[in-house]
Amino acid sequence: MSKTEQAEQLVEELNQKTQDLKINVDVSNRVKGGIAINLADKLPQSTKDRFKRHGLDFSRGYPEKPPTSEIPLYIDDAQKIRDSTIPYTLRGKDADPEFKALFAKTTQVKHLTKYIGTELVGVQLNDLNEKELDELALLIAQRVVVFFKDQDLSPKKQVEIAEFFGIPEIHPIAAHPTGSEYRSLRVIWTEHFRNLAPRETFKKNKVGTAVWHSDHPHEHQPAGITHLHIDATPKTGGDTLWSSGYAAYDKLSPAFQKFLDGKYAYQRSLNSYLDRENPLGGAKPIERKQPIVRTHPVTGWKSLYVNRDFTTRIDGLEPEESKLILEYLFDVYEKNLDIQVRFSWASKEGLGTSAIWDNRISQHVNVHDLIEDNDQQRHGTRSVSLAEVPYFDPNSKSQREALGLSN
Repeated sequence: MSKTEQAEQLVEELNQKTQDLKINVDVSNRVKGGIAINLADKLPQSTKDRFKRHGLDFSRGYPEKPPTSEIPLYIDDAQKIRDSTIPYTLRGKDADPEFKALFAKTTQVKHLTKYIGTELVGVQLNDLNEKELDELALLIAQRVVVFFKDQDLSPKKQVEIAEFFGIPEIHPIAAHPTGSEYRSLRVIWTEHFRNLAPRETFKKNKVGTAVWHSDHPHEHQPAGITHLHIDATPKTGGDTLWSSGYAAYDKLSPAFQKFLDGKYAYQRSLNSYLDRENPLGGAKPIERKQPIVRTHPVTGWKSLYVNRDFTTRIDGLEPEESKLILEYLFDVYEKNLDIQVRFSWASKEGLGTSAIWDNRISQHVNVHDLIEDNDQQRHGTRSVSLAEVPYFDPNSKSQREALGLSN
């Protein structure tokens, strides 16, 4: 027998011996749930005061993650969590277009830029009823993001507002304030994030929320309205910017708009999971195909629905074509200052600030300039209300077309 034949025989024998080989994956070191790392003693004083005023007990630790048994390890388990359509009530569609009930509670309505961003002064979110919240949903659909300063917002009320606006997102991994009743709130805290990722530096800080994005675009029913309440704010820094998807679409030429209308792109999840069939292949994000241009169900206006952080590729195009087009679309959102608003979270001492925005028609980015200021913490709680399955209506109009504005 020649050496070649011997080698072929050896390969065949190895194939026969290993065809039924099974790999057992040790999952004992999976992500731990509950209060894995207790940071309660490091909470900012204004956060502690807010929690104590409104009955949130963090004495057994803070923050808290979902139970270990509920944290998905495999991608198929993660996809099952929300893989079918959940009925939800669309808010704002039939609200008063003059916002009479909502504006009656304000002392001032401040439009911060021409196209995006409004601050309502003198009103407390704790005091809004459903009629006023419905008008707020319409205002957000038109102005993209609405701000409220000097708020004494209870975590319970924040949960209730999220339930009114849509399907409260219960994150399978992320930390929430202590207590199962706050599972729909996510902890946004610089000290907590320092324990999750390598420490940022001044030169290397374009990570996480410092990259332009919209929330949860990979979901079967992606994020509609997000409500971030910041209860500990630095004296300076930690600003957030938003950019309008309506205006981004209107920045494109009619021919380019026509090319994009009806096309789809893939959106990935932030978290990654193991493939049950190939656990040694590395963690993979969930991916879902979504329309590049989507129609907002309240205004009927078209919005550009891509973002640098989570949009990976355009369906049906070659990789080089997809990358070229997406880079241009990302730049439209990120580089046109006239379609953006920048906001400082600072409020009166002891009070907080809320921003409520619509992810269907926007992107946002946080300015990571608090890296070296350990005493300047930024803490808040965030809710996300999931909305409809994204769709594109070929008969819908752009914002400027609907409002009769020239290009």
